[in-house]
Amino acid sequence: MIALSFGFGGVEAEFWRLLFVMTRIGAAMIAAPFFGAGTVPPQVRVIATGAIAVLVCAWTPVQPPPALFSIYGFLAVAGEALIGLALGFVLQIAFAAPVMGAEIIGGAMGMGMATAVDPNSGTQSPALGQYFTVVLSLIFLSLGAHMQWINLVVESYTVFPPGQTWLGPEKISEIVGFASMMFVTAVAIALPVTLVLLVVQVVTGVLSRSAPALNLFALGLPAGVLAGIAALIASAPLLTDQMTDLSALAVEQTAQVLRR
Repeated sequence: MIALSFGFGGVEAEFWRLLFVMTRIGAAMIAAPFFGAGTVPPQVRVIATGAIAVLVCAWTPVQPPPALFSIYGFLAVAGEALIGLALGFVLQIAFAAPVMGAEIIGGAMGMGMATAVDPNSGTQSPALGQYFTVVLSLIFLSLGAHMQWINLVVESYTVFPPGQTWLGPEKISEIVGFASMMFVTAVAIALPVTLVLLVVQVVTGVLSRSAPALNLFALGLPAGVLAGIAALIASAPLLTDQMTDLSALAVEQTAQVLRR
């Protein structure tokens, strides 16, 4: 069946079937923001992928290609990885919005140099971005959106069965188009704080023109940082609502990929 036999019969066939199903799930988890974070040990990801794959094998009649180690088999595996990466990438786009909003806020506050290592990507990101990402992750998990996303990954085997995993130019352009929502959400997150910082900078500029003896840098930087922190505290309820809407939007965009 697989063109590679070790003499274990049906047990071996189920093993290759499980391994084939794990391809799509593993690719989705690697591309997802918190499942594929660098802080998550690879062993945990493999165990989680295998556990979900066992359920998929029990619930759906997914079968690997007749000859897995052939050109057709390799193309089928590549298609499985493509679907998984697409589902995880959509979630990654949604989680990138708070980081972009934090860059706007941090630049306006004068905290552009306050960076930290992002555990998801391993690159430098604003310190406020880490805070926003943690808030979004907690809200995403508390709402059970991660379970809905996993359910969509399982449902993808019905919408895109093995051998029919070509997304097409329409779906690919649709996934790329989700980036526009990322920019809109980032602006919406940063807008309340940046408006307060704009007022502070205007007042600081007026004071510096009225009293030239005042040091603009000594006055403007502390005022901007304090005003930004106060604005973040005041806008915390609004930020929670925005993160809740963003979590729902991430799941909705993932489900939209599965619509034909």
